[in-house]
Amino acid sequence: MSAVEAASAAAAAPAATEAPAAAPVSKSKQHRKDKPWDTDDIDKWKIEPFLPSNNPGPFTEESSFITLFPKYREKYLREVWKLVTAELDKWGIACELDLVEGSMSVKTTRKTWDPYAILNARDMIKLLARSLPVQQAMKIMQDDMACDIIKIGNQVRNKERFVRRRQRLIGPNGNTLKALELLTGCYILVQGNTVAAMGPYKGLKDVRRVVLDCLHNIHPIYHIKELMVKRELAKDEKLKGESWDRFLPKYKKRATPRPKKSAIVPKPEKSVFPPLPPQSKIDMQIESGEFFMSQEKKNAEAREARLKREAKKQTEREQRREAAFVPPPTRSTPAASTPVDAKPADAALTMDQLKAKVKARALKRMSTHSK
Repeated sequence: MSAVEAASAAAAAPAATEAPAAAPVSKSKQHRKDKPWDTDDIDKWKIEPFLPSNNPGPFTEESSFITLFPKYREKYLREVWKLVTAELDKWGIACELDLVEGSMSVKTTRKTWDPYAILNARDMIKLLARSLPVQQAMKIMQDDMACDIIKIGNQVRNKERFVRRRQRLIGPNGNTLKALELLTGCYILVQGNTVAAMGPYKGLKDVRRVVLDCLHNIHPIYHIKELMVKRELAKDEKLKGESWDRFLPKYKKRATPRPKKSAIVPKPEKSVFPPLPPQSKIDMQIESGEFFMSQEKKNAEAREARLKREAKKQTEREQRREAAFVPPPTRSTPAASTPVDAKPADAALTMDQLKAKVKARALKRMSTHSK
């Protein structure tokens, strides 16, 4: 190889080894350090298992929880308490059933190796107190299970309305509740004034929203349709990063006309006591004081009243007799009302008008004779 070819090859070598230009970095990320251990294939939401080897020593403090249960659950809890004790022994947790106080308690021991197991045991006795079967309540000890107890007793004031809306949540033959369990992956139990749900966290969030909206007069069928659409959209890989608002059903609230309340007519107040009897003649005399007067005084008052009546009648007779002698009112005549020195209407005519009038009459008379 000649010297010229070697020089040209040496000049071309650095250009070939240069790396491509790096993409511009935003201001918010320019000071971040590289994390070679953080790769895309890591599932950050995965719950890592906690084994006894991770915590070989006992806890420094003891934790305990206690829960009361209703009287009607006493017989069932007494029958299944051996199963509860056997399940909690696997996690090193002690439990106690107090039938005198009506309570269940759990606490950690020196054999407990999972620090979160005591919280799961607390949820387990809560679910048992809310009438869940023991086989279902024991599943709460798994890491991927959670529970939510929704209080619905204080959502509606009217008792009848509350019962109707709670029954609407269950549905005919429990169909609405079964549909919610299939769509959310949760176990749901409606009991009294609470709704107990078990399942994944995402499903529990949907269950709480459906239950509270149902108590606020929003029918569960609307949420069921929305959950069905979301379930189908989640299967499409292309729509994972897009908004689903255009696919979800939209409902408008309609104000249904309420029946008019009839006017309340106030009832007349009725007295508890019977009506008083009418007053007799003696009662009226006692009230006026006449009953206690002497007979002479009574006769004198009767005579005085009679004289007053006679005097009044005499006055009326005299007035009628004098009215016959009163002359009738005189009528005014036109002649009497006319003044004596008043002149007739013709006198008001002037002399020229009188001459013209006489001349016209003479001409009229001459014209009649000529004919």
